[in-house]
Amino acid sequence: MQRFNFPVVQPDPALEDLRSELQAFLRQEREAGNFRPEPECWMASADPEFSRKMGKRGWIGLTWSSQYGGHDKSALERYIVTEETLRSGAPVAAHWIADRQHAPMLIAHGTEEQKLDILPRIAAGECYFAIGLSEPGAGSDLANVKTKAEKVPEGWKINGQKIWSSGAHMCHYMVALLRTSPADGRNRHVGLSQIMIDLSLPGVTIKPIVDLSGDAHFNEVYFEDVIVPDDCLLGEEGGGWKQVTGELAMERSGPERFLSSYITLETALYQLSGKMGSDSHARLGKLIASLRTLKGMSWGIANLLDQGVSPETEAALVKDLGNRLENDLTQQVRAMLNDLPSEDWSPDMRRIMNIGVLRSPPNTLRGGTTEVMRGITARQLGLR
Repeated sequence: MQRFNFPVVQPDPALEDLRSELQAFLRQEREAGNFRPEPECWMASADPEFSRKMGKRGWIGLTWSSQYGGHDKSALERYIVTEETLRSGAPVAAHWIADRQHAPMLIAHGTEEQKLDILPRIAAGECYFAIGLSEPGAGSDLANVKTKAEKVPEGWKINGQKIWSSGAHMCHYMVALLRTSPADGRNRHVGLSQIMIDLSLPGVTIKPIVDLSGDAHFNEVYFEDVIVPDDCLLGEEGGGWKQVTGELAMERSGPERFLSSYITLETALYQLSGKMGSDSHARLGKLIASLRTLKGMSWGIANLLDQGVSPETEAALVKDLGNRLENDLTQQVRAMLNDLPSEDWSPDMRRIMNIGVLRSPPNTLRGGTTEVMRGITARQLGLR
């Protein structure tokens, strides 16, 4: 049985200057009315103009080389930017996926031409990527992917469908997990590859999926004889499964897994100042303890990523615990607000709570279901 690795990382005082600068910017933008804070902002709150402002200040593409428009900063500095934008509920969904996982993938597997063309545009907040993993019948069981990429003289011909692709309607590219050759018997992980697809190509159709909150950030994406060039294959042909599992460590371990609903708590605390009963104080104490614990775990993973380690199992554990906290936080805040007559709720509190309740159900699904995360953890503990 292997042990989990969550290194304790001591705060660097030099990083607090970055945090202060971010907080001042976000406060100014909010007070100017340039955004209204929302829970789950990294999934459903997109504002290209806000993304461009982030890009101009050098807060996108922090960790990659200045040669490609990046800023040569550490994963811990990027973590602070991520943390503060989540805490403020800022509209960062447009650039989020490209910055978090597809730019690093391009750096590792893209051509020099792709890096010089696409990475500076991502860093400027002007180029967006969608994730192409799930399909009907292949959600958390990604090995069941059936969308195919067939080798043709012009490159690759793609046919099939992806689903739950957040932001695909406004994205420029999708990195999709596709079957490029048959599975090897029961080993379905064989024959899967990752291919970058320009979503403006002929044969691509994007249809929105409206969720309970009325948002349409989820999409179905259909491919009918879509042709992409050879160099859109990222990494080795057939190496897609290994690449995806490494990519998911970045997706599952960040503060978006436990701070997506934080703005709900912060807004409620302003409303409840001096008005909380003993039960609410107890609820608040438990939430703060959980938030601090998960921050320490996630901060440790950011340090490992900075060292080039890919801690998939630790990331799965953070996602599982974070998802539980996210859903619990919304319910606990609702209970705490019982100390306040509903007519005293501010319009902002009512709006944020409504959004939080409606957007919380997908927490335990996206990036892998709770059951899958617990299965990964169980294997690490030698229980299966």
